[in-house]
Amino acid sequence: MKFHHDIVIVGAGLAGLRAAVECVEKADIAIVSKVLPTRSHSGAAQGGITASIGNEEEDHWEWHMFDTVKGSDYLADQDAVEIMVRDAPRVIYELEHMGVPFSRNTVGRIAQRNFGGHTRDYGKKPVKRACHVSDRTGRVVLDTLYDQCLRHKVKFYPEHYVLSLVLEDGRCDGMIAYDLSSGELNLIEAKAVLLATGGCGRIFKTTSNGFASTGDGLNLAHRAGIPLMDMEFVQFHPTGLYPLGILVSEAARGEGAILRNNQGERFMERYAPTVKDLAARDVVSRAILTEVREGRGFEGGFVHLDLTHLGEEKILEKLWEITSFVRIYLGIDPVHEPIPVYPTCHYIMGGIPTDAEGRVLKDESRTVTKGLYAAGECACVSVHGANRLGCNSLLDTLVFGRRAGLAMKEDIAKIEYHPVSDEPLEKAKELIGGLLDNKGPEKIAIIRRNMQSLMMDHCSVFRDEDNLGIGLEEIRSLKKRLRNVEIVNKGRYFNYELMEAIELGHQLDLAEVILLSAFRRKESRGAHFREDFPARDDTNFLKHTLVFPGGEVRYKSVTVTRYHPEARVY
Repeated sequence: MKFHHDIVIVGAGLAGLRAAVECVEKADIAIVSKVLPTRSHSGAAQGGITASIGNEEEDHWEWHMFDTVKGSDYLADQDAVEIMVRDAPRVIYELEHMGVPFSRNTVGRIAQRNFGGHTRDYGKKPVKRACHVSDRTGRVVLDTLYDQCLRHKVKFYPEHYVLSLVLEDGRCDGMIAYDLSSGELNLIEAKAVLLATGGCGRIFKTTSNGFASTGDGLNLAHRAGIPLMDMEFVQFHPTGLYPLGILVSEAARGEGAILRNNQGERFMERYAPTVKDLAARDVVSRAILTEVREGRGFEGGFVHLDLTHLGEEKILEKLWEITSFVRIYLGIDPVHEPIPVYPTCHYIMGGIPTDAEGRVLKDESRTVTKGLYAAGECACVSVHGANRLGCNSLLDTLVFGRRAGLAMKEDIAKIEYHPVSDEPLEKAKELIGGLLDNKGPEKIAIIRRNMQSLMMDHCSVFRDEDNLGIGLEEIRSLKKRLRNVEIVNKGRYFNYELMEAIELGHQLDLAEVILLSAFRRKESRGAHFREDFPARDDTNFLKHTLVFPGGEVRYKSVTVTRYHPEARVY
């Protein structure tokens, strides 16, 4: 079937919903989501949204900008960072007016708490900057924006899986979507398409990401000819629930939780003497793994996150969801016992290169792809550089989701409608038919498990040339094996096995891009730590990586405005 809308947004997380809210009164908007909208992974965000509103103590956007640039290990584009941090207070008050019930302090203002890497007076001590709704901020903001979209009668295509983008003459005219509920293939035409599909954490064995975070949007753009930027920078959150990888939010340390080794030491005093447990995430993750490597972890390879000194009242008021997770999944009560934690794959700093209005850029010369936009975790503006600070992710989705909405609203008035032929539909039918008819000996689950294990073994927190090279060879071997996968389920309705086969193809492509980017970057910067090149090399690598389809690697310069690279010490 064929459908037509002015703007089609792929993904119903915070970036996609915020973009829709911004332009719904001026255009016919549709949102395509492979899950039910309120199951989007933005709902899992716990900690909060950073903004220098100064409700707890003095704060300024310049301090927020400095922290973000320093946290990025100076790889973030500073013009984009300035846009984000200056807009942050407006974001908070706008959400409040939409109905987000932020937690309040004793005088009734929006409460703020500490988060890793956020400081006052240019790094002198931690600052309370994260606005939050207890420890379920993402869930509440997602529901609020979804309600706004329903009020404005945004058209939703839930449980529709996008198979390909329709690009012609450097212009995006729509997409092909597979309706999981009926097995139908739909051509959805549009003047503008926004990719807001989130990250790709399920490439790794241990991750905080939900099962839908398979990187589809990233690779849809890549297969359509768009380079991917800075994909070597994969954030491992320091405190994943051991051994499951479920996130124990940084909110816990923001409220005063302490990391301890098997000797009971508060070991972060050795690695970040000024801010201790509230250092940037890459610093804390490496510290935890160093403790384990040097024999100061607990049997099995983890450390403890200790909340017990906070008291039951504070824990249940501020960290109720975290407490619930630990009780349910481990049978441990954090009120009385420490929590076993270990780094877990959490966030991709890289992604589809865009300008500050979400327009997708197809080369290092910043050439715009007409009609194609990206926002949120799948996009790379770049405001996170080599390492994202906690609570800057929700801010990123809301600031640049809105800006993409504004840009699309303005741009569609100048874009002519281009009818699409049936050829993309026919190609999609051939793809689906070929997968269902394949009689090969390989199994999806086995290839996926091998991929996730090798990415953990060869490309996680600590990396080196030998392991990255082996990882590249093995991923390429798995890509060949994928051609011989048999799909047992031949049914039309909710054929998740078919969808998983397509997802696995995207994941293997992205794994190869991540490994190649990491292999080429012969330095350590932020979340990318090369044990064979342990120092940061600003002379040769203060630049963004671009990996083009086919594996060509190019670079483009970083925008430096206010803060020039210096030693990154916490």
